[in-house]
Amino acid sequence: MIGDDTEFIPLLSKDDEDQMKNEAVPESLSLLPLRNNVLYPGVVIPITVGRDKSIKLVNEAYSEKKAIGVVAQKDGSIENPEAQHLNKVGTVARIIKKLQMPDGSITVIIQGKRRMEIEEIVTDDPFFKAKIKPIDEVMPDEDDERFDALVSSIRELALKIIQESPNIPSDAQVAIKNIESPSFLINFISSNLSRPVDVKQELLEELDVNKRAQRVLELLTEEFQMLELKNDIQSKVKTDIDKQQREYFLHQQMKQIQEELGGNPLDQEVSEFKEKAKKKKWGKEVKEVFEKELSKLERMNPTGVEYSVQSNYLDTMLDLPWNEYTTDNFDLKRAEKILDRDHYGLEKVKERILEHLAVIKLKDDMKAPIICLAGPPGVGKTSLGRSIAEALGRKYQRMSLGGLRDEAEIRGHRKTYIGAMPGRIIQSVKKAGSSNPVFILDEIDKVGHGPHGDPSSALLEVLDPEQNDTFTDNFLEVDYDLSKVMFVATANNLGQIQPALRDRLEIIEVNGYTVEEKIEIAKRHLIPKQLKEHGLKKNQFKIAKKVLEKLIEEHTRESGVRSLEKKIAKLVRQIAKAIAMEEEYDVNIKAEDLTKYLGPGHEKERYEGNEHAGVVTGLAWTAVGGDILFIETSVTKGKGKLTLTGSLGDVMKESAMVALEYMRSHADHLNLDPEVFDKYNVHIHVPEGAIPKDGPSAGITMLTSLASAFTQRKIKSRLAMTGEITLRGRVLPVGGIKEKILAAKRANINEIILSEQNKKDVEEIDERYLKGLKFHYVKEMIEVTDIALLKEKVKDPQKIE
Repeated sequence: MIGDDTEFIPLLSKDDEDQMKNEAVPESLSLLPLRNNVLYPGVVIPITVGRDKSIKLVNEAYSEKKAIGVVAQKDGSIENPEAQHLNKVGTVARIIKKLQMPDGSITVIIQGKRRMEIEEIVTDDPFFKAKIKPIDEVMPDEDDERFDALVSSIRELALKIIQESPNIPSDAQVAIKNIESPSFLINFISSNLSRPVDVKQELLEELDVNKRAQRVLELLTEEFQMLELKNDIQSKVKTDIDKQQREYFLHQQMKQIQEELGGNPLDQEVSEFKEKAKKKKWGKEVKEVFEKELSKLERMNPTGVEYSVQSNYLDTMLDLPWNEYTTDNFDLKRAEKILDRDHYGLEKVKERILEHLAVIKLKDDMKAPIICLAGPPGVGKTSLGRSIAEALGRKYQRMSLGGLRDEAEIRGHRKTYIGAMPGRIIQSVKKAGSSNPVFILDEIDKVGHGPHGDPSSALLEVLDPEQNDTFTDNFLEVDYDLSKVMFVATANNLGQIQPALRDRLEIIEVNGYTVEEKIEIAKRHLIPKQLKEHGLKKNQFKIAKKVLEKLIEEHTRESGVRSLEKKIAKLVRQIAKAIAMEEEYDVNIKAEDLTKYLGPGHEKERYEGNEHAGVVTGLAWTAVGGDILFIETSVTKGKGKLTLTGSLGDVMKESAMVALEYMRSHADHLNLDPEVFDKYNVHIHVPEGAIPKDGPSAGITMLTSLASAFTQRKIKSRLAMTGEITLRGRVLPVGGIKEKILAAKRANINEIILSEQNKKDVEEIDERYLKGLKFHYVKEMIEVTDIALLKEKVKDPQKIE
């Protein structure tokens, strides 16, 4: 119906309307966007202006008495509209009056003059300015009787609506009766229709006055029918009511309206909840909680904020797979085939996973330590979890924990908070659709500590087999059984995992791959995958084993195969480009093509030789696998000062001090005068100083380097070592043995010195990787110098007195 807040304006005469149409219009105008209204020519409306840009525009236009362009936004919810959010057709207008409101906003009364169309937005700073062109209406002939009848019908219907609506002042009838111009009458009624902005904009853009009049009559007819229907509904309800009956009346009226529309949506939603609840397999306690919360929903006001929160809570309860499980496939032969198909190598890892699955099959429960696959990036930890899910026939869910700093991400938010939702554990179980998925907790070592609790502590309840059958989510507020979920964690650095959390994990180390393994992985998995992703066939890309080996050794330095996959993808893209551009190319990738397509590779780790005293080869473990490093020691006359360089961490510095003190106390074993240490300054340096280095495994390497520098004796050729030292002379074991041995082989090392306690680690490595290597296992530090130092001295030895 015509809006209850109808603005009545000075009525336009025919001469006034002609004068507006003939009024000169500037080529460019400042644009005032309207969010929820449309201005028509001749109509006066009040506008509340609150946006900074609009306030600047109004102040300038009012003070300088300029015309402005008024356009409606396509979407009134946009606070700061851009050019594409404005309708093209608007109205040239002038500001009649400006009023400053107490809240800082401005109310202006504006009058439309004539229609205009935006040709181009010139600028939007400080407000929209646009080039425009005026557009004229298409008026019917003056003797068009059909149009006269149409206008008369519009006037009569508008008067009836005003008469039937108690909220519209009767003065509106006088205004409508006295409007002479048909065009202005149509504009005035269009402006005051209770219709959406897009409908009003449609009327503004209709230039044919005859068609616009027909559309307005249709809309008025709908308004009048709705008004009659409302009055009919109200007549069915008792009208003579007091304050006690008022609430009853409103409910009756709402019920009658809903019956006309086909039923109460609230009742329908509650009925749907009840139907879904009948199919759930939840226990008695959960059922009681659900029914209690459902009855609370029925008593709530549907327009309140709490209603949507409560509805969301019940939806979550119904969507969770309470006691719904997929059937496990415990065919371990099949599981073994799937693991072998998806992962080459990793024999110990796959064997341990099969053992784990066998125990679950025999015990028929999940109360076992949670598997944590630990190793460098790109070795296939996450994909192992996916293979486990496929082998068992379970749903697969992955949750990345990297950078997680809020405990609520695990436990959820309480319902009292706006925007509350369950934690990601419960969300993932809901997404899986079963209560026993294989759940990958990726990057568990990268869980952060933020101001909102400790997420790693929250994970304790999730991963502890003694507690997770009653996991409590803050949003859910009832216990959920996670004991059937098979959690598999992955980590790069075990030292960063909280000790209490690590205690609940069974660590399975996923070490790096040898060159031979990488070649097989590339041939079996990486190359077919990249060919498929780039749309190539097998016969369009070929790479020989020798070229692949060169690619691995000179263009990748990692334990895993992620970087290798990227390099292969780059080679495949070069072939794809040649095919797409119809260029000649060779399907066989050659060694020289690697430099052409990938750039120069890095040098292999090179053994430095033993011609210089004090230079010893050590073995180190890095985040991307094993590597060799060199420790250099020089002595100069001085007062026994020790200098350490090479970006060393505290542990390495302490190892150097321990090694020097041990040398002092065992000088006689090396035929050195103990006083020599007070007469010479010692400088220990580890090359590649830009790279931070730390860890205890360089202890015996530093000791050997010091011994060689002071005695000027040669180091045994092609020898490397790793081991931690103590002040009492013990050699302690270190980690990453497999990666270090692989690094030694790449550098053509023949002999390796290790702690006696590392012997068990070497025995676990496949013998083919140990071919050509000789190991020396030591208990005492002095044994290292006996093995490493030759009696022969270097050429031109420094004289140590």
